[in-house]
Amino acid sequence: MCLIALGWRVRPDMPLLVIANRDEFHRRPTAPLAFWADAPDVLAGRDLQSGGTWMGVTRDGRFAALTNFRDPSAQRADARSRGLLVSDFLTGQASGPEYADALRRDGGDYNGFNLLLCDGNSLIWIGHPGDGEVDVRTLEPGLHAVSNHVPGTPWPKLVRAMDGLSRMLRSPDAAVAPGFGTLTDQAFAVLADDTPADDADLPDTGVGIEWERRLSPVFIRGDEYGTRSGTILQLTDLHLNIEERRYGSGGSYQGASRFSLRR
Repeated sequence: MCLIALGWRVRPDMPLLVIANRDEFHRRPTAPLAFWADAPDVLAGRDLQSGGTWMGVTRDGRFAALTNFRDPSAQRADARSRGLLVSDFLTGQASGPEYADALRRDGGDYNGFNLLLCDGNSLIWIGHPGDGEVDVRTLEPGLHAVSNHVPGTPWPKLVRAMDGLSRMLRSPDAAVAPGFGTLTDQAFAVLADDTPADDADLPDTGVGIEWERRLSPVFIRGDEYGTRSGTILQLTDLHLNIEERRYGSGGSYQGASRFSLRR
């Protein structure tokens, strides 16, 4: 996952709204959003190369999502798969603060990451740049977004996603209910924004100017690397709605999975 924007307790009828794009090499094998056979309460896509996931939710409303921290100079070949950070939380019983405390000790086993955890009571960000200490913050109610740096870093794609999410939450169509409707269409319109950033606004993360340009849109239409899926999650006390739309080389549409559950 390379872009996550969410509204946490912004509206009383919808405590959590998440929109997110996962960017990855198209050759990396991936299973679509589904309940896991070996963990029946977990609803998530799956990385078939390393076994973890980038984003998921459970029937009782535990949520986790991950982005990589972009710093090529700090990458280690012997690090554990970061996708396990999400799957271990979703399949475990630890609260968000308990899981964060464990990662203060063990986060250095992974390459740089941003991890968002919600246990229903709190929303926590855990960050590790890859060559420093693990940072933990409890996020207050409001709008939050993270790409491949610390939350709120004003990369153009992050700013555009936050603006789109803010408009959605102010819309009268944003009320959550069983099934899918106008809000879902609005969310995927935000996630489909393929506008590149101006060179003057690009960050310098060590990957070179050509890659910075390729990675700058919310939606990346790459032949070898690009946006593999977009996901919207709506969570209330009564309902859980989640839809994943998948894409192939060049941004070609590959299908969708959607679930609407009464909790």
